[in-house]
Amino acid sequence: MKRTPEKNLMVFSGRAHPDLATEIGDMLGSGLVPQSAYAFANGELYVRFEESVRGCDAFVIQSHTAPINEWLMEHLIMVDALKRASAKRITVVMPFYGYGRQDKKHRGREPISARLVADLFKTAGADRLITVDLHADQIQGFFDGPVDHLMALPILADYVKEKYGAKQLAVVSPDAGRIKVAERWSARLGGVPLAFIHKTRRTDRPNEVAANRVVGDVEGRICVLTDDMIDTGGTIVKAAEACMDAGAAGVVIAATHAILSDPAVDRLKNSPAVEVIVTNTLPIDDDKQFDTLTTLSIAPLISRAIREVFEDGSVTSMFDGHA
Repeated sequence: MKRTPEKNLMVFSGRAHPDLATEIGDMLGSGLVPQSAYAFANGELYVRFEESVRGCDAFVIQSHTAPINEWLMEHLIMVDALKRASAKRITVVMPFYGYGRQDKKHRGREPISARLVADLFKTAGADRLITVDLHADQIQGFFDGPVDHLMALPILADYVKEKYGAKQLAVVSPDAGRIKVAERWSARLGGVPLAFIHKTRRTDRPNEVAANRVVGDVEGRICVLTDDMIDTGGTIVKAAEACMDAGAAGVVIAATHAILSDPAVDRLKNSPAVEVIVTNTLPIDDDKQFDTLTTLSIAPLISRAIREVFEDGSVTSMFDGHA
């Protein structure tokens, strides 16, 4: 008995960011698989899919937003349900990788939680990960399987080029560690000058920077400050102020992940930045919207990556060989 295997794409979504998942499903033309998902009285989570998933190529989308532990657990439960229902391949799509900042030990007796998250998904039954702009590239090596590391740079940089390309620009990295990303930004914007912020961070206080100074010439230029995420906004706002103190004509902030924990919105509203550009990898509530905030959709990037994976194409080709 012989049968030619048919590939069946099915897209699933947790409850953390349904708008993004719906947009991705619509772009793929598959829609989202209906499911029952709720919490019991004691907080335990339950998920059941309403269609057969046997033999399918499953893509499970969940953004790890607040409350992060609840949505991470729901994501793991969905993967486990798919494995036990005989899905052929399970790809975890996490636009924002939860615990990604805990990628190494800064001091003794600390966990490496980013590795733990990768191990949890592997144990649950994930065969592959798709994620966007990891806090540290080496997290790709934490998961024992293929990892497609997507970059929001083309979406953000093309928007900046279209809106501010006629002006004199400089790309500024908020710290020396992200200078490689800033180099790619510079190339995408036509070879504009580079600068970075030299900062010292307090090891005893999280989310707190002690001092800033600009290394590089930004005088008279609009500074494009790039980072992977904005959490409390302390780092990026102090960097924007440092650029203005160094004689910059203006500051545009561009970041992939808008976590926007308090007091980020107040800080950004009162910052010298003329525009804050982010993507919708994480949901942004109405009370966190403000006049200078621009949100670009990451759905075209993720949907194309899912299509390339499903059709055994090349994800690297989406980024001119840099992914």
